[in-house]
Amino acid sequence: MTTDLRLGPLPKRAIVKLTMALLEKLKLDLDRYAELHSARWGEPIDAAALIPHMLEAFIARDRAFRKVRPSNRPSRAPGLVQ
Repeated sequence: MTTDLRLGPLPKRAIVKLTMALLEKLKLDLDRYAELHSARWGEPIDAAALIPHMLEAFIARDRAFRKVRPSNRPSRAPGLVQ
């Protein structure tokens, strides 16, 4: 099965722990996305590992956010490994 997902192979990065509460439907969708991602890229991954990459991709593509973000500040939060 070849599926073109927006999220490509995941880079290895240091992470910061964050606790989230999700609606059940969103959790099910994330689990399904993780299944498809694992099948597409041949590496098992769970939904929790996908969330930071999805959020990073979302923010990177948000034109309005890029317009108001000061150009002299880093695009990533301090402490995250680039």
